[in-house]
Amino acid sequence: MIRREDAGALTILTLDRPDKANSLTRAMMERLVADLRDAGARQQAVILTGAGKVFSAGADLDEARAGLATDGIWEELSGTMAALPCLTIAALNGTLAGGAFGMALACDIRLAVPGAKFFYPVMKLGFLPQPSDPARLAALVGPGRARMILMGGARVEAAEALAWGLVDRLVEPGALMDAARALTADACAAPSGHAGRIKAMIPRDWSH
Repeated sequence: MIRREDAGALTILTLDRPDKANSLTRAMMERLVADLRDAGARQQAVILTGAGKVFSAGADLDEARAGLATDGIWEELSGTMAALPCLTIAALNGTLAGGAFGMALACDIRLAVPGAKFFYPVMKLGFLPQPSDPARLAALVGPGRARMILMGGARVEAAEALAWGLVDRLVEPGALMDAARALTADACAAPSGHAGRIKAMIPRDWSH
């Protein structure tokens, strides 16, 4: 349910459970953590995307009821993504919801299709967001808008997400992966480790 493609210095990881809106099981997240660590040790760029028309609906419902919703694996996954010493791009092929926010917020760049929607319904579900997510979200969109999403239950359309800074560019579905690959081309052609050195020079407010 996680598909990996290595092409030179680029790794593409695809959430491949479209029949379940790419909802995440613990096994899928463990696989993502392992693949990210491996790619971070050898690659210059990583693209994270989904199969079908939804990026991810968050936690698998059955596993969420059994405790996955509050499992530390979410924080481990987003922390692993944030720590990668290479360029990371979330190519959001559709809606991003719930706990799946974490790994996308931890990426360096977020592209999205115009039909994507963004919501994180922790308030109505009675859960806390994963520990690092509020600071990363507020660093992108500001504290007030972060409260709208996490506390007010706001469902943000793609155009508004772009205006807020939640995503960096909107791309039509058929061109999404080409656009993501194009943004990794320079990093993949650079000397080993160069992407990480430049990344380390760019401030990340949530990392302090």
